[in-house]
Amino acid sequence: MRQLESVTVYCGAKMGNNPAYASAARELGNQIAKRNLRLIYGGGKVGLMGEVANSVLSGGGEVTGIIPHFLNDMEVAHTGVTECITVDNMHERKFQMYKKSDAFIVLPGGFGTLDECMEILTWKQLGLHNRPIVILDIDGCWKSLKNLFTDLTTNEFANSDSINLFSIENQVSSVFHAIDEMNQ
Repeated sequence: MRQLESVTVYCGAKMGNNPAYASAARELGNQIAKRNLRLIYGGGKVGLMGEVANSVLSGGGEVTGIIPHFLNDMEVAHTGVTECITVDNMHERKFQMYKKSDAFIVLPGGFGTLDECMEILTWKQLGLHNRPIVILDIDGCWKSLKNLFTDLTTNEFANSDSINLFSIENQVSSVFHAIDEMNQ
């Protein structure tokens, strides 16, 4: 069992069209701070990234943002974080987020969030890590992804036990219980 000290949160640099997404990001940030965990995230101050980081900081928690040089302007790097690490590219960002984290949580987001989610799942499937992964399906935002995972196993492109590599939760209140269950 790995001691839980930090969690990576993958999420959007945009807010999305449902206020429940931002609410979940803030609630998750509050829970991370309350548990004295360090947030590892993409380093932006905008969108859901900014919401979760600000909530952790407001709760007295520590935040490490990891952002590539070229995204400083697009995602507007958060200057108020505990630690900001600037890297050369997206690959280095994802690897640094992986190295610094004891668990992974996926909030709503776009292509980048989906890319991060799929890579960390693939690494777990390949046995490169055994850390908990929780996909937070707020108001059905990841319902198509859940269907895709089912299709991959039904069509035997993924083993039926691949579904056990992660947990899909519908509310923030169940995220850390799921992490604890997977971390045993």
